[in-house]
Amino acid sequence: MEVENKHIIIKHAIDGLPTESDFELRSAPLVLSVAHGSKEVVVKNLFLSIDPYQLNRMKTCSSSQKTFAAAARIQPGQRIDAFGVGKVVVSGNEEFERDDVVAGLLAWEEYTVVRPGTTLTKVDPHEFPLSYHASILGPSGLTAYAGFYDICKPKKGETVFVSTASGSVGSLVGQYAKLSGCYVVGCAGSKRKVDLLKEKLGFDDAFNYKEEPDLKSALRRYFPEGIDIYFDNVGSTMLDAAVANMNIFGRVAVCGAISEYADPGKRAAPDMVDVIYKRITLRGFLAFDHLHLYAGFISATSDHLRHGRMRAVEDISTGLECVPSAFAGLFRGDNVGKKLTSV
Repeated sequence: MEVENKHIIIKHAIDGLPTESDFELRSAPLVLSVAHGSKEVVVKNLFLSIDPYQLNRMKTCSSSQKTFAAAARIQPGQRIDAFGVGKVVVSGNEEFERDDVVAGLLAWEEYTVVRPGTTLTKVDPHEFPLSYHASILGPSGLTAYAGFYDICKPKKGETVFVSTASGSVGSLVGQYAKLSGCYVVGCAGSKRKVDLLKEKLGFDDAFNYKEEPDLKSALRRYFPEGIDIYFDNVGSTMLDAAVANMNIFGRVAVCGAISEYADPGKRAAPDMVDVIYKRITLRGFLAFDHLHLYAGFISATSDHLRHGRMRAVEDISTGLECVPSAFAGLFRGDNVGKKLTSV
């Protein structure tokens, strides 16, 4: 059987804020079969992850592109790989059968041919919504879990600040922090998001950073005793302000720098004297550095979901053609929670 496989490409390198016009929806014929002995798996994609880090891969040049394979530059016209959830259509791999629900590295397209060595795992299609396996039980969840527990090493009663707290990772970090007995404050970019943090996700407090002309003073107000842990998703002046308010032996998990991705003029410049004399630890990390925590992450997070101790916050667009606007929207702050596209 042959189908027309729609897919999203970039027309050219994107060196500023992305717009819908930077992308194009194309289609190409795909035969839904695999060669004998090929070990390939053809997956019908159901949910695709939309993540801001992809912008670094779309630039003409970024230092991140040479760090490891998953960060490599995406060329104009090239298929754009992305984490997702789908259903097996045909398999040459004995580990997968037709109609298995799987999660792994797919692409912004309707069908993906998954080659041997590519991340792909079976998931239980019954206990949780399928989308959870691309959000709270996917890389975003592992990033939040590993960054908070392995990088920040929280202690009960510590103070925690989370930026982009209503986003895919921040919304989970705040919940893990509360479950660990910490005092948690988050920042977001609208009243709706601030209300979500305080009323639905259990944050002790939250504020709209757009309404704060002086971030250092704002954090001093929300953390009169200082910050023990800062989970950074923003970079730039937010990181500077957090460092200025950190306690001795404070820890900063540097997860993202979305404010810097599209504007090279916005670079964090924390006071290094503070870093030295307060003995602050700033550490960048990637979820894939912490795969040894995966089983514990899935077990703990699934249990929290079963018992209502955590909530998954998802923002789902429908249709592959929505991917460009969904991606551009990340940099306008349109999304609340994990941004996904239902294919």
